This record gives sequence, structure tokens and C-alpha cells, in this order.
Amino acid sequence: MNVNVPNNPKIMNKCADMFAALGEPHRIQIIHFLRSGSRNVTELAKLLKIEIVNVSHHLSVLRSSGLVHDEKRGRFVIYSLHPDYFKTEKNKPTLLELGWCRVEIPHI
Repeated sequence: MNVNVPNNPKIMNKCADMFAALGEPHRIQIIHFLRSGSRNVTELAKLLKIEIVNVSHHLSVLRSSGLVHDEKRGRFVIYSLHPDYFKTEKNKPTLLELGWCRVEIPHI
């Protein structure tokens, strides 16, 4: 069997960090909700039906991994999927590009 594994520790560590960040159900739900557009922490908390402090923690993990981008707008911080990693086209699955592999996220 011929398996091509990246021989770059930086790429491998970044990819592992991203997968680790996705390793929690609420974070996967956050990714799902952000696929339809940017949202603030209050909006996400309502959608997830969990406390704002817990959503903030999950967003911090996603932001640290680079999967989520934040932008200050007035008194709110707006979160969105980082365009360097997520590719979305209308009526097509969202692609998470990790450099050496791609994860396809279907519309459900």
C-alpha cells in the first residue's frame, strides 16, 4: 500500500489542531450554522440552546485552530468560517481544505 503522508511537521500539526477543534459536537454544530452566514455569539447560543459562555469557549477553540474568523462590528463580534479553509458554493457541499486532504460537508 502506498500512502502519501505530508513530510512537513508544520502542516501535520496544523491539520491535527483543526481536527481536534472539530472533535466536539457543539463545535460541529457551530460550523454548520456558520455555513449559512456570519453570526454573533448570542445568535449561536440561541441556535445551540446553550449558555453564551459555553459558545464563547467553543468559538475560542475554533478561532485558535484557524477555522473561524472573528470581526468586531460595533459592540458585537461577528464570527464566520475562515475563507482560507472553507470553500462554499451555492447548492454544493462545503469543502474544508486542509492542505493535504479535503473534507466534504454535505447540505442536510
